[in-house]
Amino acid sequence: MGDHGRSGTRFEVLGPLRAWRDGSALNLGSVQQRVVLAVLLLHANRPVGKQHLITAVWGDDIPTYAVNLVQRHASGLRRALLLDDADSVRLEWVESGYVLTLPDRELDLAVFDAELRHAQAARSRGDPQAAAEALWAASRLWKGPVCDGLSSPWLDAERDRLAERYLNAVEERIDLDLTLGADSDVITELRQLIAEHPLRERLRGLLMLALYRAGRQADALEVYQRAHRYLADELGIEPDSALQTLNRRILRGDPALAVAARAPRSVAVARPSHAPAQLPHALPDFVGRNAEIDRLTALLPDDGEQGAGTVPIVALAGTAGVGKTSLAVAWAHRIRNRYPDGQLYVNLRGFEPGGSPLEPVKALRSFLDALAVPMDQVPAGQDEQAALYRSVLADRRVLIVLDNARDSAQVRPLLPGSPGSLVVVTSRDRLVGLVAVDGARPVTVNLLSEGEAHELLVRRLGRDRVTAEPSAVDDILTLCARLPLALSVVSARAATNPRFTLAALAGELREARGNLDVFDGGDPTTDVRAVFACSYDGLSRPAARLFRLLGVHAGPDISTLAAANLAALPRALTRSLLAELARAHLITERSPGRFTLHDLLRAYARELVDRHDGHADRQAAMRRVLDYYLHTADTAGRLLLPYRDDPVLPPPVADAADGVRPDGLADHDQAMAWLIEEESTLLAAQRQAAREGLNQHVWRLIWALARYLYCRGLWHEAATAARTGLLAAERLGDTRGIAVSHGCLAYAYAHLRRYDEAEHHMRQALDMHTELGDRNAMAYSHRSFATALDQQQRYAEGLEHSYEALRLFEETGHAIGEARSLNAVGWFLLQLGDHEQAVEYCLRALEIQDKLGDRYAAADTLDSLGGAYHQLGRFEEAADHYRQALDRFRETGDLFNEALSLVGLGRARLAVGDTDPARNAWELAAGIFERLGRPESQSVRMKLKDLHPKASRAHLD
Repeated sequence: MGDHGRSGTRFEVLGPLRAWRDGSALNLGSVQQRVVLAVLLLHANRPVGKQHLITAVWGDDIPTYAVNLVQRHASGLRRALLLDDADSVRLEWVESGYVLTLPDRELDLAVFDAELRHAQAARSRGDPQAAAEALWAASRLWKGPVCDGLSSPWLDAERDRLAERYLNAVEERIDLDLTLGADSDVITELRQLIAEHPLRERLRGLLMLALYRAGRQADALEVYQRAHRYLADELGIEPDSALQTLNRRILRGDPALAVAARAPRSVAVARPSHAPAQLPHALPDFVGRNAEIDRLTALLPDDGEQGAGTVPIVALAGTAGVGKTSLAVAWAHRIRNRYPDGQLYVNLRGFEPGGSPLEPVKALRSFLDALAVPMDQVPAGQDEQAALYRSVLADRRVLIVLDNARDSAQVRPLLPGSPGSLVVVTSRDRLVGLVAVDGARPVTVNLLSEGEAHELLVRRLGRDRVTAEPSAVDDILTLCARLPLALSVVSARAATNPRFTLAALAGELREARGNLDVFDGGDPTTDVRAVFACSYDGLSRPAARLFRLLGVHAGPDISTLAAANLAALPRALTRSLLAELARAHLITERSPGRFTLHDLLRAYARELVDRHDGHADRQAAMRRVLDYYLHTADTAGRLLLPYRDDPVLPPPVADAADGVRPDGLADHDQAMAWLIEEESTLLAAQRQAAREGLNQHVWRLIWALARYLYCRGLWHEAATAARTGLLAAERLGDTRGIAVSHGCLAYAYAHLRRYDEAEHHMRQALDMHTELGDRNAMAYSHRSFATALDQQQRYAEGLEHSYEALRLFEETGHAIGEARSLNAVGWFLLQLGDHEQAVEYCLRALEIQDKLGDRYAAADTLDSLGGAYHQLGRFEEAADHYRQALDRFRETGDLFNEALSLVGLGRARLAVGDTDPARNAWELAAGIFERLGRPESQSVRMKLKDLHPKASRAHLD
């Protein structure tokens, strides 16, 4: 960044890690402490969970007292950075981990990212000069490898990732330089870059273009010849299709190469600060498929046709396990540079045994999140979300991979509406409708050729072992029908048992015959079950039983403890059995302690459990794992909010089935981490319980999950789960369950701005609680009414419901509810202009909350008092109460309310002429709102824009 003489604390990570305070370099302490700082800076303004921080610093070699060491290093960094409460830089612990908060301008990486955004915006509006200047500014910030001299497994990977971004920016900048006519200026730079990065074919293409435009056609062609020789010698491959095409165009003297023809694109909506890059990693042993890749590449529109005509759609179809996903991902990585606005990926789960295909509305929500659409701007309906999705993608070039689609109807809502982007779909279905109606270009993925299948075994087992037993290898290829999945399973067995001869494995394949009928192509050589049986038959009896029971589990993946409950086994033994299954490649450990099955393997497990385990055993296993999820989710929900004021608590969950051991969650952080990890599985468990008629589990699960879903802003998921819970409670005829589910559904609808439906369900809940005579529940319903009315700025009606909630809570002696209702009354009085009365009610609320120790609710009340005192002109008291609210919101990790209190604090400081503290507070607030995707960030940015050193009360609105 260069300007180290300015006041404040500044950091550099693009090169050696360095920091300055008011222009003086800081001593950052030991190497390990600097690694901790590096991890925090590379997550600037984002919480870093304690376990993630430990893993990022030490990798697998975690010391015994790692938690204590992290705490010690955090304290050491606070001292080294000379941080104080007035500083705009803060290092603190929030509910989800350590967070280092600092303005973007104080970190060179953030400035680098900002310049890249400026460049993207300039190119989008057709201003290559401004784009080049921004990329030059970004390049000048780069002083060497990220955090040069420091090392950890995570830091090393992050250094490589950021180096790739830097090189992409350099390539983009040189491309712009060529557009602007600086052909000869970049030739020397390009030669140096190619010497440092000889495998980057885009650099060679840019050099060829620069030489050609400089009148050096022969030199340009020589660059291609050297690239061809180098790639052939080092990797045994040809240059990519783009380089080959450029070579042919230079060879024939294509006049279009003499000028840069780039049409400007308009921007209808704001772009995300980082283009989404959601492609899964490509398999390291991906082989062959050259014919399919050539066909796919031939289907790509030429550069001049990229923005014309219809959206190109490629539909990859083939049988299960044939490698559709691997091919799609490998090809997508090869062409991703053609789509500078990002890559989107989703597994549509079209063919998952025991599960449901992903609803298009959920995929749309995921894509809109990735495209940085603020949560409050996402409509509720699928059609409306699809329309917004098409609007966001208009005039962008995005690569979209829709994996494992069920049918054409599932795909259509996810198609862009304008040309420029590319859609790649994979499915077992032929997607005839997508081809006939939407113009998709079909590509059939067949079995591997004999040469490709042979090369796959070579990659997995080594050339010497494969060459030593040619006859056995031929048998394996034949018996596996050259199906990639089958070959992978067999080669994994061979690789993990190096003493087994390939002839013995081929003999097992011949002898093993299962009954996986759906994948029997009418020829014994295509019997995938026989391949699976080879690995299954080699398992120990306990591991084989566990594998079968995994066919009962409904979620996309499973933890070690959940598997232990499923099988009614000790956790340590389960961990050992899961490791055995992973070694046999019957399951995959996608992250430490979490396992998943390929859909064919899940189907195989279900067949085995149906064949070998009785109905009672299967039902018992399913009940155990559902009990585990329900009990643990209930505990987690209570830990998220210890002073939970909801008086509508369901009756105690029935005694768990024998063998069930819920997770021993101890605190808020563990509860949040568990819920985040298990979110998809818990929702799948609720759906499974509904299918199996376990209706008590269904509605109690939504009650247990409600707080988490609300905290995360997952209003669509909350509404779906609540509807499922309501139907289950109605099947039971359980009035309390029906009332609770109505309340959950109403709360979700209110936040989705479906106010009429919300009011209907709130009314239903209130009527039922009234019928039950549960006055606390009635009061809670009135508070929910008030919340929805507050969002609609119907303050007078909200006040009436708050008064009624207060009356009921006072009658029942429910202190927590009484205090929160007092604050609600105070809040509505504040909005209606009765500031003195607002203070009176809020002080009464705070007195009760302090006695109860309800710090979370007290934070809301302190914020209300801050607003009331401000309106009364008591600005110092307002600032003091906002600061107290901030402290408590930070304890609980409530980022949204923290930002609101920061806005209030800034207004209070500005009112007494303290411009710098006001600016700091508003910058922090704007940063939080932007991270949450909230529209409030715009109004705060306007306040900052209007702020000047002589700001006064005139700035208040």
